[in-house]
Amino acid sequence: MRKIGTQALFMALTWTSLCFVALPGLSAQSSSGEPESFRQASEAMRRGDLNTAGAGFQAAAKQAPDFAPAHFNLGLVREEQGRFEEAIASLQKALSLKPGTHGANLFLGIAYYRTNRFEPAIGAVKKETLAYPKDASAWMWQGVIQLAMGRPEDAAMALDKAVSLAPDNVDILYHRGQAHLLVSKNSYEKMFKADPKSWRVHQVLAQANAEAERPMDAIAEYLEAIKLAPMQPGLHEELGSEYSSAAKPVEAEAAFSRELEIDSHNALARYKLGVLAIAQGDGARAKESIEAAIKEKPGLRHTDYNLGRAEMLIGEDENALRHFQQATKIEADPDVLQQAWFQLGIVYRHLHRMPEAQQAIATFQRLKNEQADKSQEQMKRLKAQQNSEVAQPAETTPQ
Repeated sequence: MRKIGTQALFMALTWTSLCFVALPGLSAQSSSGEPESFRQASEAMRRGDLNTAGAGFQAAAKQAPDFAPAHFNLGLVREEQGRFEEAIASLQKALSLKPGTHGANLFLGIAYYRTNRFEPAIGAVKKETLAYPKDASAWMWQGVIQLAMGRPEDAAMALDKAVSLAPDNVDILYHRGQAHLLVSKNSYEKMFKADPKSWRVHQVLAQANAEAERPMDAIAEYLEAIKLAPMQPGLHEELGSEYSSAAKPVEAEAAFSRELEIDSHNALARYKLGVLAIAQGDGARAKESIEAAIKEKPGLRHTDYNLGRAEMLIGEDENALRHFQQATKIEADPDVLQQAWFQLGIVYRHLHRMPEAQQAIATFQRLKNEQADKSQEQMKRLKAQQNSEVAQPAETTPQ
């Protein structure tokens, strides 16, 4: 596996953001009795003038060698400049003078990490998380370094802690996702080695094919899993979903029905039977199945939309109207939301409420146009990115 420390993905976490955003207050530490050169260097650092700041902090450290903030800030500047050996020396000096300096062990660990010295890096960052357990950035970097060391389980724990402290931080969420993906991959690899003929192996392969939108391959793997574990709850429901994706409604219905024979409380199988019944034009059966599924498991997705369709099939337009109106308020899926507005417009027409029908259809058209514009923008960005990548020389990633 590649060392994550050498990959470009971590370059998105710029040193500037670390110094001035992620760890406010660390960008220019000050103290009473500070040398004038320190004060001027701090101002330069705040302006982003790293060369002047570095010279100033260096002068301050020479003028007052026991003044820890000068060494600390000099370390930050050198780290920003990519002069990691100097950064390490300055941060170590700051810590020797003032061991509890907030951020010093973190930035020391990052400097070690950037020079691929992972053992001292993790040692330094763990000191930071121990001293400052509510510092989300420190926990994130502990996880990042553990990923680079090939320890995804430990990384996942550290990044879970980080996300509990900063739940909306996209960098933390990204690295946490990477850690959990690696944990999952390692777990599956161990499973394959432990029992390559297990029905679980076929289930995992089926799920991978399903996610890759290869329903026929997924069906084949689910059938193999079912041969080995014919009474395993959930397998027939997953098989039925793939039959539905492959436009095989008869087989899908049989799989969902078999699932309910094995597990009568499987709300998803019952709900999907209801959705199949809508496609077959059987509104009464669809309504019965969907309502039973909701009773078994409240909170299933798209229930108002599908109940509205079922009510339309049996001619209950007032009930359909209520469901579609609710769907337009709560639907998060843009495709289903569009269709909810479209169906709402049809129901309004059935009820001879033409102004409201026109408004609903107009909303449907607006949402459809917005989605088309967004798709075109995404295609343009993708094409521009591909052209840019073609124009760039191939990079060699250090191993």
